[in-house]
Order: sequence, then C-alpha cells, then structure tokens
Amino acid sequence: MLSRSWLAALVLLAAACGMGQPKLTRESITPALQQEAEKLKADGESMPDLGVKATWNIMAVEVKEQPGNAAQPFAGTIKFKIESSTHALEGPATEAFEKKFEYVYDAASKQWRFRP
Repeated sequence: MLSRSWLAALVLLAAACGMGQPKLTRESITPALQQEAEKLKADGESMPDLGVKATWNIMAVEVKEQPGNAAQPFAGTIKFKIESSTHALEGPATEAFEKKFEYVYDAASKQWRFRP
C-alpha cells in the first residue's frame, strides 16, 4: 500500500506531466463554438426592429484541426441562413441570404476568438 507522501508525490508528478489535464479534442471544444453560434443568433434577432424582422437559422457549426499550430490548434466556422421580412406599402417582402463567421481556438486563453 502506498503511503500518503508517495501518493501526493505521484499526484504532483502526474500534474506536472500534464496527465491531470484533459486532452484538447474537437469534441471537447465544439460545444463552446455552438454556444457562440447561439449567442450570435440571439444578438442578430434582437436588433432594433426598424420595420425588418430577421430570423437567423444556424446551418452549420464546423471545427477543423490545424496541425502544427499549437497556439491555435483548431479553426471554426459558423454558417447562418438569415431570412428578413419587411412590410412595405406594396406588400410583404422576404429576402434570404447566408452569412459565415470564422473563428480560431486560442489554446492559451482556452476560448474561441473571432477571425476577421
């Protein structure tokens, strides 16, 4: 049976080697990009009315690995189909278009960053 001091030393060694930290994977960071998509959708749909109603539909949330880039190991894309409708004198008009937002995952801050 290991003594407490040996067990504590083993835990410290494992932490120093990075064994205590979960490995960064596409599956582990995709939910954060999905949350960013939901936030963009909410922000886009809550803009001042000004006679135009916009509906933001999330079409895709994609995450790709960037091998050899330890600082930004993943790139992400959020794709929307935005439908806007107005009520003009000649009747309602509807328009639809697609919009794409590009992101990179910053390993140091552990956050998605918008890429202009």
